[in-house]
Amino acid sequence: MANKRQTYVSAELEWAESKLAEWRDYVDKNPISELKDRIEWKPTSKGGAIPMVIASIESQIKSLRDTMKEYLSLLEVVDKLREKEEAKQEARGSQEINGKMKNF
Repeated sequence: MANKRQTYVSAELEWAESKLAEWRDYVDKNPISELKDRIEWKPTSKGGAIPMVIASIESQIKSLRDTMKEYLSLLEVVDKLREKEEAKQEARGSQEINGKMKNF
């Protein structure tokens, strides 16, 4: 049973680390100084199209700030989980068992 739990925690840590990398890339690729209002053309009822702001600079900045906050929160949790897992490994002993002992 402990082996399944260990696998689960390892998989969750790997997933969380991949999300951290993804969020960091997103923030790095969208510097605040280069943001512009995102505009798309919305069809009208008469068949034309008008420009509509779908994401203002302000809303994009808020999104980036929220992403950075979530990044730091998740980073804290991942670090704590890593420390717990390392402590468990040290408590159990991280030495390899030789082949003869595995058969018992």
